[in-house]
Amino acid sequence: MLKSIQKRKNKLRAQRKARVRGKIFGTVELPRLTIYKSNKHFYAQAIDDNTGTTLASADGRKLGLKSNREDVQKVAAEMAKNLASKNIESVVFDRNGYLYHGVVASFADALREAGIKF
Repeated sequence: MLKSIQKRKNKLRAQRKARVRGKIFGTVELPRLTIYKSNKHFYAQAIDDNTGTTLASADGRKLGLKSNREDVQKVAAEMAKNLASKNIESVVFDRNGYLYHGVVASFADALREAGIKF
């Protein structure tokens, strides 16, 4: 990919990230569930923004899963299990500047099916 195209993509993602992050805030009762996806792996964590601590997390790399729709649903099931162990039933979803499409939408749908409310 050309450097100029990659630079533009990164700039647009940073703008989306700042716009979304400015509207949401996580607390202990309603943590911010943020995601990160790379070309190979998918990560998720629930964050309390008051104290800056991670309450629960799921790591697709540690589970040996890739960043595709089927494996991301397994990461979502693991994340739902971790949230349930902490007695967290609802979260604020932070897509971290990624478009709500494909892998991100699959993760969110799997979390909803597991009983986590957004």
